[in-house]
Amino acid sequence: MIRVLHSALTGTALAFIAFPAVAQAPGNTETASDAILSVPPIGGDRIAQGKTIYETNCASCHGANLEGQPDWRRRLDTGRMPAPPHDETGHTWHHPDADLVTIIRSGLGAVVPGYESDMPAFGGILSHTEITDVLAYIKSTWPDRQRDFQAEVTANDLAKP
Repeated sequence: MIRVLHSALTGTALAFIAFPAVAQAPGNTETASDAILSVPPIGGDRIAQGKTIYETNCASCHGANLEGQPDWRRRLDTGRMPAPPHDETGHTWHHPDADLVTIIRSGLGAVVPGYESDMPAFGGILSHTEITDVLAYIKSTWPDRQRDFQAEVTANDLAKP
């Protein structure tokens, strides 16, 4: 799970990540236990890296300010949905971390079988660490209410048998 804490004294954001499964992209040799044990608290430098990765790989569809495409709740002429926002006005924060990682790594169809989306899979492009950095950046922009809700959704998902 990613948890972003803002230090009142330093203004620094720290995010903590733990995922039950790791993307097995070609060349990725990390295991689930490696990911949980080896991903240190994510500080401002990793969030900044996540922002850079987001700007390069995600912003063209999801918006430079995480605002998503216009009319993101209305189907395009192709029948597919526009890219949703990743800010607090969207629904990214409604999903557990494992699903978010899977969507980025393998595409939306990996979570919703048969669903067709314009979003490509990034598993062959981004490493697990880069994916978690992007998520840390996105989460660092959310108000406490959304971060807390999403952390609870993730905790409940991790508690499933």
